[in-house]
Amino acid sequence: MSIPVRIDENLYESARIEARIEHRTIAGQIEFWAKVGRVAIDNPDLPVTFIVDALASTAEPREWASPFIPRSRGS
Repeated sequence: MSIPVRIDENLYESARIEARIEHRTIAGQIEFWAKVGRVAIDNPDLPVTFIVDALASTAEPREWASPFIPRSRGS
């Protein structure tokens, strides 16, 4: 469902530029930023770069996934 929302013109322009770089729609970019912000607020101990990487990885196809192997069993 789409709901029109008024946002600052500078935020819109920043989202437009970033969306193009990240291959997202403008709305998708703003939604991504909102998710990052929400997770950052809920988890203040996590670095923002970790949050961004974790959220981005959820968009990757499942067949790209590799199983987690703990270090204690790896070597």
